[in-house]
Amino acid sequence: MTAGIPDSSGPALPENLPIFPLGGALLLPRAKLPLNIFEPRYLTMVEDALAGLRTIGMVQPRGAFEHPVPDDAPIYDIGCAGRITSFSETDDGRYLITLSGISRFVVTRELAMVRGYRRAAVDYRRFADDLAEETGHVAGRERLLATVRAFFAKNGMEADWPALEAIADDTLVSALAMVCPLEPTEKQALLECRGLAERGEFLLNLLEIVTRAGDEETSKLRH
Repeated sequence: MTAGIPDSSGPALPENLPIFPLGGALLLPRAKLPLNIFEPRYLTMVEDALAGLRTIGMVQPRGAFEHPVPDDAPIYDIGCAGRITSFSETDDGRYLITLSGISRFVVTRELAMVRGYRRAAVDYRRFADDLAEETGHVAGRERLLATVRAFFAKNGMEADWPALEAIADDTLVSALAMVCPLEPTEKQALLECRGLAERGEFLLNLLEIVTRAGDEETSKLRH
């Protein structure tokens, strides 16, 4: 087994990863993140990944940065590795890809850039459980769904509610954590939760606070 890789019998997990710093973008293990790639350095990164193990590390910059994120922007120590499982090229030269989350990692050090994109040496051992099938459950699932309905209504968002109500807890929490318009720091906190139960509880509390704050602000405006 290669150092830093929790289970060599699972998906390939390279110790050195190309990293894509993107504020507010959250990739979780076993979840899927669609990306629209158009910046030249990241087009190159995708091409290099496709020629290798098809793996990219999603990380968030520390601080508020407009896209594109500067090369010297500090990043959080914890990110998530994803494998390119869907790829297409548009007529105007963009790549539309889907990353399927494999495992979170800790950035141990940044490496020299290659062809314009950043790279990092990473360690997956802290998150060995990410490679196992999720068997946990979310406490208060009905309360979570009710809160999500209120949150979506406040933000003018629509959803296929029968589909949401039918999916497994892990898929539900991951989908909501990734799609809800939350602050980058909140997305990072969701990524760093230890497991499904903690992530579900954190998401529920977060959405309740945001929704309650919206209600209070509306009430002030009316008075």
